[in-house]
Order: sequence, then C-alpha cells, then structure tokens
Amino acid sequence: MSIRSLRPVLACVLLGFGFVAVPPSVQAKPPAASAHEQVLRATLKNGLRVVIVRDTLAPMVTTQITYLAGGYETPKGFPGTAHALEHMMFRDSKGLSGAQLNEMTGKMGGQNNAFTTMDATQYYFVAPSAYLDVLLHIEAARMNGAKLTEKDWNLERGAIEQEVSRDISDPGYLAFQEAERTLYAGTGYAEDALGSRPTFDKTDSKILRDFYHHWYVPNNAIFVIVGDVDPQATLSKVKQLFGDIPERATPERSAVALKPFKPRIITKTTPDATGSVQFMYRMPGLKTKDAAAAQVLMDVLNNARSPLSKLAADGKVLDAGAGTQTFTRGGIGVVEVDVPKGGDAEQARKDMDGVLDALRTHGVPADLVAAAKRSELADAEFKKNSAVSLASAWSQALAWQGLDSPQQAEEQIRNVTVDDVNRVLREYLKPDQRVTVVLTPNPDGKRPPQSAGFGGTESFASNDKLDVPLPSWAEKALNRLEMPHWTLHPTQMKLDNGITLIVQPEKISKTVTVYGQIDQNENMQAPEGQKGVSQVLSALFDYGTATLDRDAFHKALDDIAARASAGPSFTLAVPSADFDRGMQLLADNELHPALPAKAFAIKQQSIARELAGRMQSPRYKMNQALKRALLPKGDEALREATPQKVMKLTLNDVKNYYASTYRPDMTTIVVVGDVTPQQAKATVEKYFGQWKAKGNKPVVVPHKVPLNPAHYEVVDNPYASQDTVLMAQNLDMDLKNADRYALDLGNDVLGGNGFASRLMVDVRVRHGYAYGASSGLDIGRSRSMFYVYYGSDPQKVPMVDSLVHKNLAAMRDTPVSEDELTNARQYEIRSIPLQVASVNSIARSLATWSIHGEPLNQPMIAAGHYLKLNAEQVRAAFRKYLRPDRLVQVVLGPAPKKH
Repeated sequence: MSIRSLRPVLACVLLGFGFVAVPPSVQAKPPAASAHEQVLRATLKNGLRVVIVRDTLAPMVTTQITYLAGGYETPKGFPGTAHALEHMMFRDSKGLSGAQLNEMTGKMGGQNNAFTTMDATQYYFVAPSAYLDVLLHIEAARMNGAKLTEKDWNLERGAIEQEVSRDISDPGYLAFQEAERTLYAGTGYAEDALGSRPTFDKTDSKILRDFYHHWYVPNNAIFVIVGDVDPQATLSKVKQLFGDIPERATPERSAVALKPFKPRIITKTTPDATGSVQFMYRMPGLKTKDAAAAQVLMDVLNNARSPLSKLAADGKVLDAGAGTQTFTRGGIGVVEVDVPKGGDAEQARKDMDGVLDALRTHGVPADLVAAAKRSELADAEFKKNSAVSLASAWSQALAWQGLDSPQQAEEQIRNVTVDDVNRVLREYLKPDQRVTVVLTPNPDGKRPPQSAGFGGTESFASNDKLDVPLPSWAEKALNRLEMPHWTLHPTQMKLDNGITLIVQPEKISKTVTVYGQIDQNENMQAPEGQKGVSQVLSALFDYGTATLDRDAFHKALDDIAARASAGPSFTLAVPSADFDRGMQLLADNELHPALPAKAFAIKQQSIARELAGRMQSPRYKMNQALKRALLPKGDEALREATPQKVMKLTLNDVKNYYASTYRPDMTTIVVVGDVTPQQAKATVEKYFGQWKAKGNKPVVVPHKVPLNPAHYEVVDNPYASQDTVLMAQNLDMDLKNADRYALDLGNDVLGGNGFASRLMVDVRVRHGYAYGASSGLDIGRSRSMFYVYYGSDPQKVPMVDSLVHKNLAAMRDTPVSEDELTNARQYEIRSIPLQVASVNSIARSLATWSIHGEPLNQPMIAAGHYLKLNAEQVRAAFRKYLRPDRLVQVVLGPAPKKH
C-alpha cells in the first residue's frame, strides 16, 4: 500500500549479482456498449458507476475500485485517516477475513494493493480472468462490511507507522511536506495523505468507522474492470453483488480557498548521492479548464530539445525535468535539476530561472507544443498494450479528472493551443509564487522528527494464520488447478550477422514495441582501470548519430511520436504506421552514435562528480558491504567505477569499448505488436543487417562463487529512523539446475507470496514489527542468491531477526504442509499469464529467456515441475542449499540495540 506522490522515494536495494467524485444520488442509466472499443458502461440504481472493457491480450483481468475520498476529506487533526482505512480494508470484513483475502490472492496467482491520494483511494487487483467472480465478491464484501475493529487497528497501526518511518527518513519527502503546507495552507491539501506517527497513535477504530460510513458508499465509487472478460456477464454479476448495497449521501466537501503566501526557500541535507534544486508551484487541478494545457507544458519542459533539458545536455546540471503532483482541484508543479555533491546550487537556481524567464518572455516553442500533443495522443494508444494501464486511464479520467472517458481527455489535449500553454506558464510558474527546495548531499544528518511511536505489539497471541477455510464462492473457483493457457507463439530467427530476432504479433493496438539486449558484462570486458567506461558510453547515445546531431535526432523521434533509447539495452515504442522510420532512427543511434568529443568531456565530468557523491551515500555503502561479504576477494564483480578512473578515460577508450562489446552475434531483438514476422525481419535486416562482428565471441558469464561465510555489518544512515535490513547468501545454483523449482515453491511459502507467506504473516500481520518482510531468489546463469528483506524500527530488528531464523529453520527441518504446497503451486502456475500480460513484459521476457538459453515458453516448463514436486523435495532443497548460519546481514540505519 502506498501514497501516490511526486516526492523522492527510497530506491530498492539492488539484489542481483549485477548489484547494483460523483453526486450523492445518480439515476440509473441504461448500459451502453461500443462494439468497436469493447466498452460496456452502466450506473447502478445505488449510484455505483461501472466501466467494463474487454481486452484479450492475455487471459487476465484487473479490477480498480476508486472511492472518491482521500486526504482532503479526512477529519481535522487526523490527516492520515484515509490512508489508515486503506490499510484496514485488507483486514476483516463480514464474510471475509483478512487471512482469507491473503490466501485467496496467493491461490489466484494474483496481485493486490491500494494507494491513497489527496482526493481518492483506489483498491486494485490483477489476476487470471477465470477468477473475476472471486474478485467481485471480495470488493462487494469490503464495500459493505469492513469490520474495522480496535483489535485489528492495534495490529495494523504498527505496520502503517513503519511505512511512515520509511518515508520520513527521506529529507526530500519532508521538504515536499513543508512545501504542501505553504502552498495550500488552510485547505485540505495542506497535509499530505500519508499521516504521521503521532496522529496514528491518537487514531482509534471509531474514527476509521466514521470515515468508512461517510465515504465508502456505492454512489461515491467508480468500478473499472478491464481484461479478457464477457462484458455483459460481468455487468450482470456486478449488479447481483453490488446492486443491493444501499447508497448514502456523502458529507459536503469543503471548498478550496487559496490564501496568498510568501515565497520561501526550504534547505535540507540529504544522504543521496546527488542534490537538487526544486521550484514548486501551485498548478491547476485536474478538473479545471487548464489541466490539459498544464500537462502539455510539463511535456514541453521535459522534451529532450527543451532549454531545461539542455541544461543537463550542456553539463550545467546532472539532470533536469518537470512534473506535477496533481489533485482534482489543484496541484503542485515541480521543475527540478540535479546537482553533484559540492556543486553550485545557487548557479543551478540561476540557470533554471534563466530558462523559465526566457520562456515566459518569448513563449514556448510551437514545435515543442506540437510534439507534446502528439506524444500524449500516442500514449493513449500505447496504454492499450496493458490492461492495467488501460484501466488506470479510465480510472484517472472518471475519478480524478471528472471526465466521461479517456477519449474526452484526449480531446482536451487536441484542443490545447500554444497560447493556452503560454498563459498557464505565465499564470502559474511565477518566481514570486513558488517554494524553492534545495537538497544538499551530506553524509551527516539528523533523525527525522516524529520517529517514535506505537511501533507494533509484542503479543504472539494473534489467531491470524495461513491455510484458513475459504468461503464457498472462493473454494469452488480455486479448488481445481490446471495448466494455464499459454498465449505466446513467437517466431524466432537467426539473421545472417548473428542477431537473434524474435517476433510476437499482437493486434491489441496500432503500435510496435522493440526491445533489444546485447549480452555483455563490463566487469569482465572493461580493460583494467576503465570500470565506468560503459556508463560514459551509455550517456553519449543521447547526443544523436553520425548524421543527425542531438536536436535533429530527437526532433525526428518527436515527428513520429516515438520513444527510443540506445545502449546495451535498446528500446523503441512507435505507432505501427511509422515502424520503418522508427527502426531506422533506432539503428542509426545504436550502430552509428555520434560520440562527440565535447559531449564526452561533459558526461565524463558529470559522471565523475555523480560517482563522488554516490560512493559516500548510505545506499551505495550498503550495496558494497553486501558484495564484499558475499564475493571472494578479487572477484571481478567487486570492481568499482570511481571518479578517478572515469576522469582518466579518453574518447578512444570509449570508442574501443563500443567496438569490442557491441556485437550482433551477442544481440537479441524482440519485436512485439502490430507487425508480421516477415515485416519485422525485413525491417531489422534493412537497418541492422550490415552490422558485423569481429573476432571471437567474448566470455560474459562469470565463474561460480563459493558459499560465503557469515557476516554482520551496520551501515549508518544518520537521516533514517528506520532500519533497512538485508540478509543474503550465495546459492550453489544456476538456471540449469532443476532444484531451482523446489526452491521457488519453498520461497513462496516462506516469504515470496506476499501476505500469503509465513514471513509476512509472522512479521507484519501478527506483530506489526515491519511494514513488510519478504524473501526472494535471484537465480542466474552461474551465480545465484537467496535473500530476506525488511524495514523496521531499530528496537524491533532483533525480534524480526528471530522470526526470520525461526521460519528458515522450519523450512529446512519440516516439510511444508500440503495446503501450503498447494498454495505455492497455485500461485506459481496461476500467475504465469500475469508475467506476460503487457506488451512490454512480453518483449522483455522473451529477450531474457533467449539470452539465458531457455525455451521461449519457460514458465510452462516450470509449471510442469511445480505440479510434480512434493513437500519432502521442497524441504530437501532448503536443507541442501540454504545455510542460515552463513547469512550475511547488512543493516542500513541506526544500529539495532542488540544483535
């Protein structure tokens, strides 16, 4: 569960060995169906608005139910109430316990979550379409029967406070909170929807029940269902389950009365590798007439050819961009540049002011406005490539924008003029109407305020458990396990120059997506003393081709509304009508990069300065501590890119690395979309066919490593109130070892299946010690790793550690129950359609399987193993490969009280 916001977010630890509102009463309307769009819409007698879209890309479905109440509607003094209720909706309801919900989600092979914004709260599922009936029952039970007991709140409060601890450990988020309070003082937008530990300590179940009673009603909700479903049958079931839930009038919403404010500067230090200067402005809300023009303005600022982007291209800043944290009746626009540790933030601010002053004076370039509009309209077509993104487009349009459909949002974009964009720029992005945030990298910081609180119960008396009996409507649907329907039938070819070409035609949209991957390994291929050369090379592809300079290259992409990137992984997303031109531009960039000397000097300096800060950041130190503990001394994966090494590089070093590592015989290209295999082959050969390899193929797969010794290390993060904990060990395992499948099933039982796994139930559900706890496997071609990951207050770390070791011992010593094994099988097998449920995931999955030497129906091969494995084989695999006494544990944050 999360809060959607434009604030910086703590990055996940790199785990691989690469390391890294509707009116209160609505009259019933007859449903309307569109045969062309496969859209069925209805408003039930109780006011629930329903949109059902048939999408046959994969045999899956996503449901998104949005209640039009968020942070703005929370009681005074309790700004996190909507967020707290979001959490509680995953606990007990009438006829559906939280344990049953968790088990059903796992058995379906599904994913569920929720997020709270300032204006609405959404709950979503993704699951195989065969289980739509189960999803509908779940949402009906939650809409009409959430229990919200004090007992459940006392348990969940510990978890939500751990989430707060995580977010307030980020100085960037704290600065965003301060900016919100200044820009929207006196309104419901002044306090972020996250909430705080003190307010959650004051919150009780009555406050939650009152909020639920006032706002969680059908006439205040929008239900979007997208996937491989029968729209009419789905609507009938929605009417059956939701039609009798009574409507209730919702409270009157207070008006947004904006007050004048004085511009201010917020300065904070940050543990991050780089700093930033951010200009934050009030922006028009999503339901206002200027919303579309504001979006186009942000697109213009983000365009690679914009004067803002050129600050980074010219080396004045490390990076630059713009975005909006949107509300329905307001928003916060952010224009931001990143600066290196020790960089001149004041000069960066002046450079930003210079860009914005010039745009306000002379207006935005008309061709960038046209490019932004083309991109927005093309993006609407690209959203069809995923049921989830298509459902989100409908939810966004109806719930947040107050529109009738995503097509209405597209029409608003079409109607935007250059004058509209300039008016919004001059009205909203005023220098005397902003909050400036300056974040400066500094390893010395202070713990965040409000970091002490409830923190979780010490009781082990909870009755929450796995393998609970399911309601009859779920038991029947989930009782029988069958092999899933495999929808991919790609054509695989080997071109004359060695390129592996894989084509998967899909007619879901008028687009084509290309994903290419060159099998390379800088740790093994970069000459001695040149680690970092790949990063410098990758940064230079942005500067165009041998025939098109940077502006000309990006304009050519803008002209066809294409998105492309070159490098060891290269991508193209383009309307199918312009597939040929898009491939021409991609190949020109990938095979004939400009690599200009001036750009080399800029990027060399920028990357060296960024590295200097990164190497002092707590996250980097945690990552390095983990690698040093897992890998033998002198291992190639321990090579580090340093500022000194990068500054010693020459342009010839970069060109030589390109010539030796960018090879067609090490390249896989996957083409997915509105294209035939013959057309794709002809186009790839046309533009990539002259690419030739020289010399023998390089070795890019590292040697195996031995089992590591135990190790414990604390990496201080002076800014954090919460500890981030990673426990890991090497595995004597690779992709060709069939024991991996037994480990997969065991890991699902242990911590890989969300709330349906032992660690999450033990650590979060029963005790509230952590926001989450999970385990995972990273299985590679030669190196593999098992890990456990969680975040918790320092005083809770010993308790979580104890639970982790108890559960690991149980996995090694006792066979899992047949129910648990069945759950794991069901999760693994039924989740297969979700792994390839979007065009992007199809492309990346096919490329990965190909490069790893696996069959292109690898999940189905795995499913056959899962069906045959028994509980003793799972226990034996854990006993053979997992060594809890050899775990490496790295703690990022305050030192735990004991270890």
